[in-house]
Amino acid sequence: MLLGGLLSIGSKLIDKLIPDPAAKAQAQIDLAALAQSGELAKMANDTELYKAEQDNVTSRWKADTATDSWLAMNIRPMSLLAIFAGYFLFALMSAFGYNANESYVQLLGQWGMLDYVCILWWPYP
Repeated sequence: MLLGGLLSIGSKLIDKLIPDPAAKAQAQIDLAALAQSGELAKMANDTELYKAEQDNVTSRWKADTATDSWLAMNIRPMSLLAIFAGYFLFALMSAFGYNANESYVQLLGQWGMLDYVCILWWPYP
């Protein structure tokens, strides 16, 4: 049932998005091959799993904001500030000629990017 719906939607998208008849026919063949090999069903299942995972993350974030704990509500912004402070410390060390290990600077940058993304998607009330 789900696979039939996906094939129908895929066919409609191919008809609307691909103007060239030869490319349209090839896309239809490729879509049918995906359905026959089971890849289309696997992609649909992966999409459903991702959606469920994101719903669970949102539920955890909502629970964090609904709590009375100051720490639970502010841990992500505080960790971002701590990472920025560390990054600033390494920048000062480098400016005054102290050896700052490059791998630590890269690690702090990656943590900062990860934390920044978490803060962007944080559901503030």
